[in-house]
Amino acid sequence: MKPLNDHARLVAGLREPACWPDGIGPDQVIETHISTVLLVGHYAYKIKKPLDLGFLDFSTLERRRHFCEEEIRLNSRLAPDVYLEVIPIGGTPDAPEPFTTGPAIEYAVRMRRFDQSGLLSEHLELVTPGLVDQLAERLARFHADVDRAPVDADWGDPEAVEAPMRENFLQLRELIGESEALDRLADWTELEAEKLAPLLSERKAGGFIRECHGDLHLGNMALDGDELLIFDGIEFNPALRWIDVISELAFLLMDLDEKGLQPLAQRLLNRYLELSGDYAALRLLRFYQVYRAMVRAKVTAIRLAQPDIPAEDQAQLTGDLHNYLQLALGYTGTKQGALVITHGLSGSGKSTQTLACIEQLPALRVRSDVERKRLAGMESDQSSGSALGDGIYRADFSARTYGRLLQLATQIIGAEMVAIVDATFLRRSDRQAFRQQARALGVPFLILDFRVPESLLRQRVRQRHQQGGDASEATLDVLERQLVSAEPLSGDELKQALAVESDHLPMDELRDRLQHGAVEL
Repeated sequence: MKPLNDHARLVAGLREPACWPDGIGPDQVIETHISTVLLVGHYAYKIKKPLDLGFLDFSTLERRRHFCEEEIRLNSRLAPDVYLEVIPIGGTPDAPEPFTTGPAIEYAVRMRRFDQSGLLSEHLELVTPGLVDQLAERLARFHADVDRAPVDADWGDPEAVEAPMRENFLQLRELIGESEALDRLADWTELEAEKLAPLLSERKAGGFIRECHGDLHLGNMALDGDELLIFDGIEFNPALRWIDVISELAFLLMDLDEKGLQPLAQRLLNRYLELSGDYAALRLLRFYQVYRAMVRAKVTAIRLAQPDIPAEDQAQLTGDLHNYLQLALGYTGTKQGALVITHGLSGSGKSTQTLACIEQLPALRVRSDVERKRLAGMESDQSSGSALGDGIYRADFSARTYGRLLQLATQIIGAEMVAIVDATFLRRSDRQAFRQQARALGVPFLILDFRVPESLLRQRVRQRHQQGGDASEATLDVLERQLVSAEPLSGDELKQALAVESDHLPMDELRDRLQHGAVEL
């Protein structure tokens, strides 16, 4: 107990204003199970407790210094203006000297304070579609930039992925006893781990095990003015942050689901995938969502097992535990995929109107304008400079683009989701390829047939081309060629089409057609 006693003495000493350079002491001291945070003026100082808990080891001064430095390094990636420096504390526990130039008896992480009223977990009204899009863009860029795990490391091996999942179930049984829900979830996890082992190995070989944040949920995010802060990443255990990027994303999606924000979770997933192109990860999504829900269930059960919990908190925690178990069970259910393609000339509103489907159906959408440029190694908002019928708009490149869209739609359906393919689909042969794939996969197929007057098409294409900033490069010349060469829907295709003749998709009819539409044999 002596190291912890020394820590307590140090914290008591740091409460004295006289020990701080400007004579202003902390206005608040926050204790967690692994650290103490002192709020002093415009700054926060986090001191790690001298503990060895197995999954973390802060037992020596040198280790605490190392993990302070790691905390700065890791969190500076997403919140560089918050995580400032590691400061030495000298003197004695009873008379400490922050910012000492002499021998250090302890180290602290110095951070800029921010307004807690912007914490997303406490203010869900801040989680808007615009914020979700911003978050998806931040995460996609972050995951693209962070380091990849060495191939000879254990991180990402199927056994290393499954081990903490099994441990969660063992610990939960010790905490809450036997449970039918736990049995079902444990059995499902074992079966999925076995089925997914080849894909897990493939993900590791493909470089998708990366040095992530590790604890990505709304409680570690805040709006500071207009700036989105993502903080408190895991520094103390490398295995918890060297993970598949889809495991990281699954944590946040699960958290949004648990808070009743399922439509925004779907929007986040769609935008992240559109930016990253990592649709192959979808097959792992529910596997990791169950794992993340079980982690939160375990943390809740640990808190529930602590003595002297007020009755009000006990009721809240019991409800939270039940919710996490039910959420996890929901992820294990079988769902019906479907394939929806658009049909319409440039400017007919396909991209604008199908955006609503993502949240409301829900669905995932892939866009020809985005995937065409990805195949060319370009960013979606980058101009290709291609002339009409040339460059990335050559016939052979368009064929590659539709082939890529078919592959992505198949991956989405394989994850038991509705796939919406946003492209003109003016050639009957392209439509037929997707119709045949839906039949082969045994899922409903539907064509969204966008019908807009030519004058309005010309107005929209002209306006979009002048404004720029969109993945589409359609010009009036492109539209004129489409008007001449488009192959109209056949009688059979019209039977599988839903006409869209206004600025709003008939969402109820669309949903009904997908839910009750017959699968072609």
